[in-house]
Amino acid sequence: MVLEGGSILTDGRGTLLTTEQCLRNPNRNPSMSREEIEAELTRRLGVSTFVWLGQGLLEDRDTDGHVDLIAAFTAPGQVLLQTVPEENPNFEHCAENRRRLEAAGIIVTELPWLPYAEVAGETIAVGYLNFYLCNGAVIVPVAGTDTDARALAVIAAAYPGREVVAVPGPIIAYGGGGPHCITQQVPGIDG
Repeated sequence: MVLEGGSILTDGRGTLLTTEQCLRNPNRNPSMSREEIEAELTRRLGVSTFVWLGQGLLEDRDTDGHVDLIAAFTAPGQVLLQTVPEENPNFEHCAENRRRLEAAGIIVTELPWLPYAEVAGETIAVGYLNFYLCNGAVIVPVAGTDTDARALAVIAAAYPGREVVAVPGPIIAYGGGGPHCITQQVPGIDG
């Protein structure tokens, strides 16, 4: 099974988020049905609930719709979700992802800004949601735009008690992700 870290998110309580675009992509698991993917993830991760979002960002040229670019659990049953204005080409995909989360009973907080930057002559999306959640802090990629402060405030409200640390995001986004993509998380062990 092909499964990169950014292709799934869990709430630590049995719910997993992913996108059909990524895990069902022919370049990853062409011989596995959705049911087989779920069975394997249940067996290996103890997941009991799956929420399949549709598409990731159109600008995601490297990961085929990784979920860590568009969503983040803030608590069990609560998700911070990338949304965009109607004139953005990602609007329909973001709206569909919201519908799917709400149909699954997930409480959605929208992050309605998706800043863009120019890197090496290319326009790239610098998604705020590709952040790294660590002990006591949230490391958030920013684009140097007027929406940075508002996005950081929404993320700070979603993770009370954690310091929100902004880091330059355009170069990492140009390379294919953000702080979440370039780190290796180690789960905590209870007891």
